[in-house]
Amino acid sequence: MIKLVIADDHAVVRSGFSMILNYQSDMEVVATAADGIEAYAMVGKHQPDVLLLDLSMPPGESGLIATGKISEDYPDTKILILTMYDDEEYLFHVLKNGASGYILKNAPDEELVSAIRTVYSGGTYIHPKMATSLVKEFVKNDGVAGTDDPFKILSKRELEILPLVAKGYGNKEIAEKLFISVKTVEAHKAKIMEKLSLKSRPELVEYALKKKLLNF
Repeated sequence: MIKLVIADDHAVVRSGFSMILNYQSDMEVVATAADGIEAYAMVGKHQPDVLLLDLSMPPGESGLIATGKISEDYPDTKILILTMYDDEEYLFHVLKNGASGYILKNAPDEELVSAIRTVYSGGTYIHPKMATSLVKEFVKNDGVAGTDDPFKILSKRELEILPLVAKGYGNKEIAEKLFISVKTVEAHKAKIMEKLSLKSRPELVEYALKKKLLNF
């Protein structure tokens, strides 16, 4: 029996997937979660074989952040990312952070079931539309690694802003937390991306995870 945990911030999605998967003779949904924090807790409690994890959840609790934490602390649990978007930018990063698969929420039921069985058996499942993008991204990044770590050149304020940006907080929320202006936040964000040679938020999240700057 394949033990499953479903993490999605929409109750109707959790219920729908639970019905579909519990109907399978070889699957059982043992728990559900509404965000990354709860997903981490449920994985720790139930030790599922596979975690179905929504990529887009509330700020500070996103699937991208949860993927890195769960894959590091509970490596025996396979992570299958659920998303509404065939976002090429996120695909490569979630796989690098420990996910075993990436499937669209609007995929047919039989594809979801097949994907779960694939990752449970130790394989990797990528939605067909995304496979070509993955190969291109791998070729582009293969062998590219910097020897110098620019992390040490970040200012104290930039070190405060970096994890908040990675967790998904908006400019206004960060400004309110740190008692600074939105324009100041925007300026610091631009400097962080430039100093670390990052081009997207997924890259920033991955960097923050590697530096252990994100805590639930």
